[in-house]
Amino acid sequence: MRIISTLIAKFVLMKRLKKLKKIRIHHEGTGTLISSLLILIVLNAIFYFAFDNKLPFYIVAGFSAFLYTILVNFFRCPIRYFEQDTEKVVVAPADGKIVVIEEVDENEYFHDKRLMISIFMSVVNVHANWYPVDGVVKKVGHQNGKFMKAWLPKASTDNERSMVVIETPEGVEVMARQIAGAMARRIVTYATEGEECFIDEHMGFIKFGSRVDVYLPVGTKVLVEMGQRTTGNQTIIAQL
Repeated sequence: MRIISTLIAKFVLMKRLKKLKKIRIHHEGTGTLISSLLILIVLNAIFYFAFDNKLPFYIVAGFSAFLYTILVNFFRCPIRYFEQDTEKVVVAPADGKIVVIEEVDENEYFHDKRLMISIFMSVVNVHANWYPVDGVVKKVGHQNGKFMKAWLPKASTDNERSMVVIETPEGVEVMARQIAGAMARRIVTYATEGEECFIDEHMGFIKFGSRVDVYLPVGTKVLVEMGQRTTGNQTIIAQL
């Protein structure tokens, strides 16, 4: 029996690992990084050949290197594995800071009170989003809206947003809502209704400063506090 259990565990692990996007630079940034690099190369070439005095070229080259470093940093995508038991745990779906922990009326899917935990991502954070729980994707939706600052309370209901509802193996429904911010104008969601999803997998990506809200049943045990920094796919934020 132990051998069978071990083989099943290895099969499940392999199934999860095959679905991971094992990349250091997120594919959402490939086009931006390539086009930016070409533009900067052309710009630097112009300054190099147009002036006998190379000081302007050195200034532009230094600024170009700084700007490109920021872009690469933004689109970085560290490979992370959650190495603890995933049963009944809710893991931070994003890097950032806890800005809201409160009971709210959720009127888009649940139509009742839910415990909301919100993580704000600044432009220096990793902007890949992970699934907060294991389970099956029950609902995926997108809502057009405004582009207010993501940390404002109204951002959850008024800004452009996407939602992913997941039913855990225990039958608990958890919603993760990706919210656009003042700078973040593009939300990408990879979830498909009916598919299995796992902690360790990418749920989506938001470009340039944004927020992710997690909606849990009222009474869920919260394991983080206001202002706490989170690491996506690593920090346990609640226990179901």
